[in-house]
Amino acid sequence: MLFRIVFVLCLLLSSARAQTAPPASTPSTVYIAHDAAAIQHYRTDDAVVRKMVDRLLLAVTGQSEVARAWRALVSPTDKVGIKISASGGELFSTHRAVVEAIADGLASAGVSRHSIIVWDRNTNGARAAGYRGGDRYQLLSVAPRDGYDAKAIFSAPIMGKLVWGDLDYRNDRGRTPLLSDKENTSSESHFCRILSSQVTKVINVPVMGDNPRTGIAGCVYNMTVPNLDNWRRFTAGASGGSALSLVEMYADPIIEKKVVLNLMDGLVAQYAGGVEAAPNFALHYATILASKDPVAIDAIALRQIERWRSNAHLPAIGDLAAHVEIAGQAGLGNADPARIALRNVKP
Repeated sequence: MLFRIVFVLCLLLSSARAQTAPPASTPSTVYIAHDAAAIQHYRTDDAVVRKMVDRLLLAVTGQSEVARAWRALVSPTDKVGIKISASGGELFSTHRAVVEAIADGLASAGVSRHSIIVWDRNTNGARAAGYRGGDRYQLLSVAPRDGYDAKAIFSAPIMGKLVWGDLDYRNDRGRTPLLSDKENTSSESHFCRILSSQVTKVINVPVMGDNPRTGIAGCVYNMTVPNLDNWRRFTAGASGGSALSLVEMYADPIIEKKVVLNLMDGLVAQYAGGVEAAPNFALHYATILASKDPVAIDAIALRQIERWRSNAHLPAIGDLAAHVEIAGQAGLGNADPARIALRNVKP
């Protein structure tokens, strides 16, 4: 394990860092917008949310006008993906008001509505949360098997049992005898086609919540596990090298070089029971976090979730979210609070 960590650190630090994620030697800034009026009884005030998103965008880019700020991140010729987290359905998904503010801002910057893709692994939760797509953006899911790119491979020395929907799954048992069950295991995963070839830039919009398998369902998680097949092998927390694999996965140019902005939706935050909706462990936090550094946002969110869990006398997440610290060590961003500046963006 230690050898692999050292190896990947050397590999990552020797490669050119993406413009969107500062090297670990550079302090990171996480911008925070809070407005209690943004959400009441699980219903958003869309106008308030839009102002929060716009203020954050202006702060991150240093621009004074929304369209110009978006043009600092994308160009009119880009195909822009908005990666949401919708496993929690109506009560705990990336809020539609946040995504529509982003989509309208992109359109104001000259990006064609047809070139804006909002996606998650499947759209059942998104539709339950009110997403419809239509003329504002394309709403897409990752099709079983055919939705994965056979040429976009991620290898890790963790074997996973293939299931229906994975690209390499053998479903011909009974017609063509399989030699052994090992024919339906693999150390390879494939990135989804949406990410590998259909979008050129990505706005990453996870929810602020825990994950019983990876500790936190934050920025790094949202761009990795939901975008690959044979993904179950990466959800064992700090054990089996899965935490390191999440970091290696995010460092792949298919992800790292495309993500230009991270906006964590904390309008509703959940500190236990994730990634499905668990209202007993949720609160109206009425907050959105923004940064070009995904690791910094995850580190700040993790600290806050740990506080809530402690107050509720729940066990700490701890090493289950080891990928956050490893990502900082690997230079994907900053996980050390001393290297993260918090800036409140007020109305």
